[in-house]
Amino acid sequence: MRTFLKSGCKIMAMLLLCTIAANAQQVIPLWTNGAPGFEQLRNQPEQAADYWVKNINNPSLTVYAAPADKATGAAVVVCPGGGHRLLVYEHEGVDPAKFLNSLGVTVFILKYRLGRDTNSPYNVDIHPRQDGYRAMRLVRSRATEWGIDTNRIGMMGFSAGGEVVDMVAFKDTKGNPKATDPINRANAKPNFIIQVYPGPSYIPESISTDAPPAFLVAANDDACCSVSIINLLQRYRDAKVPVEMHLYARGDHAFNMGTNRKLKSINNWPQRLADWLEDSGYLHPPKDLKKVMH
Repeated sequence: MRTFLKSGCKIMAMLLLCTIAANAQQVIPLWTNGAPGFEQLRNQPEQAADYWVKNINNPSLTVYAAPADKATGAAVVVCPGGGHRLLVYEHEGVDPAKFLNSLGVTVFILKYRLGRDTNSPYNVDIHPRQDGYRAMRLVRSRATEWGIDTNRIGMMGFSAGGEVVDMVAFKDTKGNPKATDPINRANAKPNFIIQVYPGPSYIPESISTDAPPAFLVAANDDACCSVSIINLLQRYRDAKVPVEMHLYARGDHAFNMGTNRKLKSINNWPQRLADWLEDSGYLHPPKDLKKVMH
């Protein structure tokens, strides 16, 4: 009996380890030796509790690969919010990653540096932008590794993460063809953007006619960020660039993927995103990519 129990415990332990391994996600530092100018900080541990993480000194991407039987070749870099003080990593990183995975989209959750974290050495105007550019270039430069179509790589931002998206999407994103680092040769421009109650800063006065198509969502009673998507909508209309906006009557700020509100409209907003991705063709791989993927 005792031998049987020991064997059973060993089996259970092995199953637990296998489950943990199966659920483990690949984490890729944006810079192998740490962020330029801050390499000495890269080994400082992050601080995490419940749903958030902070003290980001080694910015990184966490890969949530789409299931092989659903993979479309589309990808999204997700930027969680948190006021540049922390990252709402679970609800604005992991949850959207799982939802997009269900649609066949591979996701990269960006841990960017936080300029308003306690005693932070970083500047909100500079370092999140650097991390956003680097994240897009890294994903595009290694697209073959993950079976990604380089013409269907988007960015998704929540709150302050939406400001990071704006920093990248509407500026000069061309790579440097002469760069010694091959990642820096890649174009950082997202092919589309998804803005979920994005912060008000870094919205340009105008956007170019080649700006990435956009999906915008917020609640009208969000004092912070409902105006953001209204302003973005007008910029898009002026530039005649495809845009879809959903402004819900109620929901306030930080409704995440809709599960933390008792409002049917907010509960179902991710389905509107799925419809837009489908209607816009982002979930349909070209035939030559299908051959590579299968």
